[in-house]
Amino acid sequence: MRSLFNKTLLEIAEKNERIYLIVADIGFEEVERFAEIFPDRFFNAGVAEQNMTGMACGIAMEGNIAITYSIANFPTLRCLEQIRNDVCYHKANVKIVAIGSGLCYGALGVSHQSTEDFAIMRSLPDMVILAPADFAEAEAAIHKMIEHQGPVYFRCGRRNEPPVHRGKIDFEIGKAIQVCDGGDITLIGTGTVTHRAFLAAELLKKRGIKARVLSMHTVKPIDAEAITTAARETGAIVTVEEHNILAGLGGAVAEVLSESGIGIPFKRIGIPDTYVHLVGSQDWLLDHFGFSPESIAETAQKVLERRR
Repeated sequence: MRSLFNKTLLEIAEKNERIYLIVADIGFEEVERFAEIFPDRFFNAGVAEQNMTGMACGIAMEGNIAITYSIANFPTLRCLEQIRNDVCYHKANVKIVAIGSGLCYGALGVSHQSTEDFAIMRSLPDMVILAPADFAEAEAAIHKMIEHQGPVYFRCGRRNEPPVHRGKIDFEIGKAIQVCDGGDITLIGTGTVTHRAFLAAELLKKRGIKARVLSMHTVKPIDAEAITTAARETGAIVTVEEHNILAGLGGAVAEVLSESGIGIPFKRIGIPDTYVHLVGSQDWLLDHFGFSPESIAETAQKVLERRR
């Protein structure tokens, strides 16, 4: 997905001279083409994410669109004060791109994992959070991100993530996409782990359970209408996110449900509220923490038992 991001950004930048790319000494073998074609619109701030974010804010305040780009938690947590005080306070047109969030860099340990980013970015006023599930959503999200006036956090996958959608999609910020329909339970995923929720729905179908799957590619603003509609029509919801169990997608959905007054069985699937002390591949870690399609399907069945 990161290659798709850089390719699409380059295509947009060829038509829009307001686009600038600022990196923190990362992204090589991906960002060189942008630097070669637009040397006056590319800056490497070095391993200094605070400076990167401050530069981006200054560029944006001059009427431009500034993209900061780094891996995992570096463009968010390391420079959080600059994001809060410079970018969000001024509603600056800065797009924060985190490559390989969640457990993508699981083999490098907790310093390179980004499992609190949804929670922290959600708490910042005027911040939009995008987490595309596959290439189709990612390409559409890049265009919408550039069109949006104001801060955006873009959580981008790292590898050749499998497709969730089989045809054209209608992508709008703040509007979930229904991947498949069902009336027994709803699985809501965000980011690339949504594919595992889709596979879980396929397993449930073989067991006679029709699961609706929603791709909640926008974590903020959350699609409250899609959530309440799913709650009324299916009577049970399970959220799936490659993020700490607290204050991310599951927390956002819980907020919508509690304020709507709709009482239904509800379960969050996420990373436990602890640091990930294990080291391994992304797929291995996801399976370990209950994100295998089989585990998601089993969790959904237990939720259905509560409804009965």
